[in-house]
Amino acid sequence: MSMLDKIKQMLKGHESQTGKGIDKAGDFVDSKTQGKYQGQVDTAQDKLREQYGRPDDQDRPPQS
Repeated sequence: MSMLDKIKQMLKGHESQTGKGIDKAGDFVDSKTQGKYQGQVDTAQDKLREQYGRPDDQDRPPQS
């Protein structure tokens, strides 16, 4: 079993917490880069959320 498979198994059933972690990590990167890579960070967050977190953005704040 690969490390990625182990991570997916651990995150299963905790989609809400995973999604919050993805949002928090993206916000951290945005703050450190002063929003310079906001588009790329948002794309990465969306792709991670599709695989690990919540696919629907019900708790995600609107982008400005």
